[in-house]
Amino acid sequence: MKRIYLIRHGKTFINKYNKMQGWCDTPLTAEGREGAEQAAEALKDLPLDIALSSNTLRASETCEIIMQKNCNKDLLQHLAYPYFREHFYGYFEGMDNDVAWRMVGAAHGFTSADDLAKNATCDQIADWTKEADPYHDAEDSTEFWARWQKGFDLISQLDGAENILLVSHGFAIKSLAQQFAVSGIDTTVHPRNASISTLVMDDQGQLRMTSYNQLHL
Repeated sequence: MKRIYLIRHGKTFINKYNKMQGWCDTPLTAEGREGAEQAAEALKDLPLDIALSSNTLRASETCEIIMQKNCNKDLLQHLAYPYFREHFYGYFEGMDNDVAWRMVGAAHGFTSADDLAKNATCDQIADWTKEADPYHDAEDSTEFWARWQKGFDLISQLDGAENILLVSHGFAIKSLAQQFAVSGIDTTVHPRNASISTLVMDDQGQLRMTSYNQLHL
């Protein structure tokens, strides 16, 4: 049995400017580093066995901050992989959030990110993003899950790693919640920067999300 402590990265400058941030990247703001410190404080007494993150700067920065406070910090190794990245938004990368989500939702009768969040799943939104991208470069749900499955396969092969830190991204974590959360968890809300969600992986590699979007364990 493995427990995966899934953290959304701290707030970045693109978050601050309300722009689409998938594979494009910016550093953490001062507020973002503070959020990462708070997550580090929440996890400091949990003996982590390994630290994973997406290979973006913002996720790696957050991961390193959390590692520095952990009771196992002298033994921890940080591995960064593209498997754990956010969705790729293609043409919409770096665009104003409100403008981008209007463009994505328009063909389906939705005019805002809030409308989409209330009425469509993350997988539907990913598919519609690829559909709306004039170049069709954006990642659809099939591509997203194929990429993440490679990450889960990697985790399942980590012998002896029971407590795993994994720093990733907001829409990715929300997608995982909609796929794996146990009943009673509200998966319509977007996870906060530096929030903690917990995934349990059994010995067959099956996943359950037992908590979502928390500031403490």
